[in-house]
Amino acid sequence: MKYTSLPNSDIKVSKICLGTMTFGNQNNIQEAKEQMNYALENGINFFDTAELYPVPATASKYADTERIIGNWMSEKANRKDIVLATKIAGPGDYTKHIRTNGFSKEALFEAVDGSLKRLKTDYIDLFQLHWPERESNFFGKRGFKYIEEDKWSENFENVLQTLKKLIDSGKIRQVGLSNENPWGVMKFLGLSKKQLPKMITIQNPYSLLNRLFEVGNAEICMRENTGLLAYSPLGFGVLSGKYLKGNLPEDSRLKLFPNLKRFSGEKSMRATQLYMEIASKNNLSLTQMSLAFVNSQPFVTSNIIGASKLSQLKENIESIKINLSQEVLKEIEEVHERIPNPAP
Repeated sequence: MKYTSLPNSDIKVSKICLGTMTFGNQNNIQEAKEQMNYALENGINFFDTAELYPVPATASKYADTERIIGNWMSEKANRKDIVLATKIAGPGDYTKHIRTNGFSKEALFEAVDGSLKRLKTDYIDLFQLHWPERESNFFGKRGFKYIEEDKWSENFENVLQTLKKLIDSGKIRQVGLSNENPWGVMKFLGLSKKQLPKMITIQNPYSLLNRLFEVGNAEICMRENTGLLAYSPLGFGVLSGKYLKGNLPEDSRLKLFPNLKRFSGEKSMRATQLYMEIASKNNLSLTQMSLAFVNSQPFVTSNIIGASKLSQLKENIESIKINLSQEVLKEIEEVHERIPNPAP
């Protein structure tokens, strides 16, 4: 395994992070424990979760993923070996079963205290805002529609003041963003100069099928010492190649979550086929080439992998050993020029 540090901190993390959104839905408790055991045994010390998980979010399964992780850490007595990241759910119809008061002081304290209890720990290493409070074009929206009467658009400083209280109390160590756009990132970074906490990471989608992070946010990362925690590095599994030629495996994510059609559009499949040809020609699996590409980016702090099967997890972790040649990278860029960002 390769390691780096969360920016502006002494927290050492594995370059590959274990994503856990399948725990409690696609993966039962025993399967989740097997994944965590295998990941830790193979050098992964960075686990990412959220109060929202498992997905899809439902009231009946609310925060079950955190409970699974907390019980596992308690059984193994290994909290000291784990760098733990979790998130507070943003506002919206999708999360009204959790709370409806956004990132208010009350909501932030409630979310942190709830996560601590479920995770059976007294501190969270990285606490993240799962998506912005304000209306914006995250979660695959290509266009932007300005809404003048947006009650959440000016809550940034209040959020940071509350997070400072939580850091000062020892409940959380560092803070980060997720599904955020350049304006929001810079707003938070600017306010941190008022002796408020700095958002040290951004957890956004990034893959061969979605490189929109490179437009704006990548420059911020490099110039402001902030790191990308890349999620969906396989484009919801599309970049495994298993959906090519019209295949739709019964237990696959696109079968289970047909609402996420942006991953399986015609252009996504055409680009995936071209990337598959590059990988095959160079004796690589498409999965490992795709993950190695993400691993190699200088603005990526850690690559969040997710798997529903242990065999997938093994292949994903092995990608850390692969260094892509300049020729492979050149061919990847040629496909990207032809079919840019087909799965935003």
